[in-house]
Amino acid sequence: MHGMRLPASRRGFYARRSTTLGALIALCAGLLFLSAPTAQAAPPTPPSASTARSYLASLTVRAEGSSDGYSRDKFPHWITQSGTCNTREVVLERDGTGVVRDSSCRATSGRWYSPYDGATWYAASDVDIDHVVPLAEAWRSGASSWSTSKRQSFANNLSIAQLIAVTDNVNQSKGDKDPAEWMPPRSAYHCTYARMWVWVKYSYGLSVDSAEKSRLGSVLSGC
Repeated sequence: MHGMRLPASRRGFYARRSTTLGALIALCAGLLFLSAPTAQAAPPTPPSASTARSYLASLTVRAEGSSDGYSRDKFPHWITQSGTCNTREVVLERDGTGVVRDSSCRATSGRWYSPYDGATWYAASDVDIDHVVPLAEAWRSGASSWSTSKRQSFANNLSIAQLIAVTDNVNQSKGDKDPAEWMPPRSAYHCTYARMWVWVKYSYGLSVDSAEKSRLGSVLSGC
């Protein structure tokens, strides 16, 4: 039977069958591609641990200043970034996956992974935007002498790793503590967090106290 030519009718049947199978394979591949999870977005990548160590070494070390006169209102935040979108909504869209926004730019659905504790949330109301270096901490580290416009820049800065979407109650447990007093519950994120913290303080020329510097140096040495 080797080399025997099939009748035209049979050749047409197999050709149609092959075409149908190919189409089904392509369709399945397309569906798999569409359902594949997208990469989790994140704040700007902080400097390497070695660079962060050099930044830390250059920071002024002094006792933390007073909180006298501090108010969140002195750091105007969640300003308009573009159109109807304020800073919070921009960060929610950047750090989330599949985020849908309404005409006012409010996130109505999406998925948010909090690297501080490893939790995933599906409602924007469960997510806070954390200032990695808290506003009150910045005030005590040098920002009390800044102009209002500089404090506004600090509170809304999207170009460095100062803002990140995280679980709301984890952010609230952090409060205005520095790394000597608080680190993310998820230890796997400690290195990244320390690099972010140092980057922010270095970028704005903020000081560190001795306990804060010691804790950051310890974390960075293990990165």
